[in-house]
Amino acid sequence: MPISRPEQPVFRFAPSPNGFLHLGHALSAIINHDIAAASGGRFLLRIEDIDRTRCRPEFEAAILDDLAWLELEWEEPVRRQSDHLDLYASALEHLKAMRLVYPSAMTRGEIRAAVAASEAKGSAWPRDPDGTPLYPGRERGFRPDDQAAILASGRPYAWRLDMEEAVKRAGGSLSWQEKGFRGSGEYSQIADPAAWGDVVLSRSDAPSSYHLSVVVDDAVQGVTHIVRGRDLYHATSVHRLLQRLLELPEPVYHHHRLILGPDGRKLSKSNRDTGIAAFRAAGHGPADIRAMVLGEQ
Repeated sequence: MPISRPEQPVFRFAPSPNGFLHLGHALSAIINHDIAAASGGRFLLRIEDIDRTRCRPEFEAAILDDLAWLELEWEEPVRRQSDHLDLYASALEHLKAMRLVYPSAMTRGEIRAAVAASEAKGSAWPRDPDGTPLYPGRERGFRPDDQAAILASGRPYAWRLDMEEAVKRAGGSLSWQEKGFRGSGEYSQIADPAAWGDVVLSRSDAPSSYHLSVVVDDAVQGVTHIVRGRDLYHATSVHRLLQRLLELPEPVYHHHRLILGPDGRKLSKSNRDTGIAAFRAAGHGPADIRAMVLGEQ
């Protein structure tokens, strides 16, 4: 699904409406907004609301209210992923036609059991950059009739990328241009998608995964510069692979620092003490939030 790259730089902020925005979100939104303004580019807002069990209209309304209160301006209309499920389905069908995905039905308990059995024998189970055990790949290589049986069984299933075959099909080395993370300057970072194993691209109860929908959305919206937190640095390897397979443009990436809580971990939407709404209620203004997240004096 080839898509041309726009000449004007395009940035985006893409929150999920499954909670209230915190200071970490404010940092990302402000950086995207300010870089877009300084470069004469466009600033887009995207609502990533595929997870219908956790995403709620009241959270989306609060996100829009907080961003407007921060005096950020974005282009209308706001893109909502739930309005574009057909695009993600089309991308998945493309990968199916390439025979790069397979249906998997192992439960979390079955995965844990497989990992435990292997490690009990003294073999360390491989884990992805986030520390999650890689999927065992039990169904990888199943015949079409066996795959059809999984789909017809009524059991929850996921469509997973056959990572080994996908990397082969992509051909050549993968990398991305990174403008952040290591300090000033731009450098080329070698991508290692295989470190993530057979990632999920879709589930029987969710039409698309983050990995699949984000690369499709960024391409369709013409996003040229992806500015986001360092917690997604390594996931870029998977995104570059999908971009290559789907013939999508390659953006420039900038992974900025994270704002950490008192426990040293990245902020969570469940911690309302760091929520923008809490600071607003305490009498802080937009300039105070900017000072908190950017270190302005």
